[in-house]
Amino acid sequence: MTHAAQIKIAATYMRGGTSKGVFFRLQDLPERAQVPGPARDALLLRVIGSPDPYAKQIDGMGGATSSTSKTVILSPSTRPDHDVDYLFGQVAIDKAFVDWSGNCGNLSAAVGSFAIASGLVDSTRVPHDGVATVRIWQANIGKTIIAHVPISAGQVQETGDFELDGVTFPAAEVQLAFLDPAADEEGEGGGAMFPTGNLIDDLEVPGIGTFKATLINAGIPTIFVNAADLGYTGTELQEAINGDAEALARFETIRAQGAVRMGLIDHIEQAAGRQHTPKVAFVAPATGYNASSGKAVAASDIDLVVRALSMGKLHHAMMGTAAVAIGTAAAIPGTLVNLAAGGGERSAVRFGHPSGTLRVGAEAHQVNGQWTVTKAIMSRSARVLMEGWVRVPGDSF
Repeated sequence: MTHAAQIKIAATYMRGGTSKGVFFRLQDLPERAQVPGPARDALLLRVIGSPDPYAKQIDGMGGATSSTSKTVILSPSTRPDHDVDYLFGQVAIDKAFVDWSGNCGNLSAAVGSFAIASGLVDSTRVPHDGVATVRIWQANIGKTIIAHVPISAGQVQETGDFELDGVTFPAAEVQLAFLDPAADEEGEGGGAMFPTGNLIDDLEVPGIGTFKATLINAGIPTIFVNAADLGYTGTELQEAINGDAEALARFETIRAQGAVRMGLIDHIEQAAGRQHTPKVAFVAPATGYNASSGKAVAASDIDLVVRALSMGKLHHAMMGTAAVAIGTAAAIPGTLVNLAAGGGERSAVRFGHPSGTLRVGAEAHQVNGQWTVTKAIMSRSARVLMEGWVRVPGDSF
C-alpha cells in the first residue's frame, strides 16, 4: 500500500507570555491552506497533534493544555497604518476543531517579534537600537494591538531581566497596548462593552442556581462571577478545580448560559462549538496565598484575586485577553471585578492568579452614559524556542 510522504512547512515555535504556539507566515502555508476552510483547519490540527483521544498530543507540536495548543498565521497587513495581520487559531485537544472566535493575548506578545524577524515589517521602521513599534491588526476580532519590541544591533532582543509570573526564566519586556478592546468589528454580543446593558446581571443557570455576574466584551468576551457564590475563595490552584469533573461541568454550564445572555450563541448547545469564547472567571477580594511555584503572594501586594478557565480547564496563570477584560472591568465602578478590588475609580489593577501576580492598566470613561475603554496596557515577554520546518503527512489536509 502506498502512503503519502511527509511535507515540510516553514514554521517557528514561540513562547509568548504564558503560552506557546506554532507561528506561520501565510505565504509559507500550502496553497490550499492559505485561505480559511477545512483544509487549513485540518493542517493545523495535524501540526498540533489533534484530535487526540489520549489528550496528550504526542504526535504533534501541542503540549496537551489550552496554553500550548495554539497556532498563529501572519501576513503583511491589508489595513492602512498597520504592519501585519495576525490570525489566531485555538486548536482543540481531543476534538477535530479549530476555534477562530477570539484572540490570544499572550501570543500577541510574540507577534511583533516574529513579524520583524520574518521580514513582515518594513526595515525602515526597525531601529538599529531601541524599540520598534509594530502595528498589529488582530483579524479574529477586528482590533488593533500596538507592540513595543526591544531591538539590539538591528535584531529583536529576546533576553533580559523582565520577570513574568508563570514563566520560569526572565526575558526582554514587550509592552502591549490593546486599542479600543471592547466588543469586536462585527458587533458580537450587541457591539457593546456590556451586551446586556448592565454592569451586573442575575445569571440564571438551570439546575445550578442564579449568580451575580458581570458580562463584558473587552479583550475577549468574559463572564465574571463571585468566587464565594461558587463556594470558592479565589485562591484555588489548578488541581483544586481541574481534578473535579463535577466542578468543570458546572463551569461549562455557566459559560454556556452566559454565552446566550451575551448574544454570542442562540442556544446553549452551540457552546460546544465555541470553546475559546467566552471565558468564565471568578473573583474575590485580595487574599494571601501560595502560588503554584510556592511563592507567597501577600494580600497587600494585590488588589484582588482572579481565577479563569480556558478550554474547559482552570488556567495555570492568566490569559492575556482575560487580563484585558479584568483591567477594563476593574476600571469601571460597579462591576464585580471593580467591587472585589475595593470599588471606586482606578486606572490600573494588580491581581493574583495561580502563578503569581499581574498588573494591567485600562483607560475607561463614559460617553453619553455608556462606558468605553480607549486602551488596555500590559507587559509580557516572548522568545523563539525553535525555528525551521514542521512536517505533516501530505494527505492529512
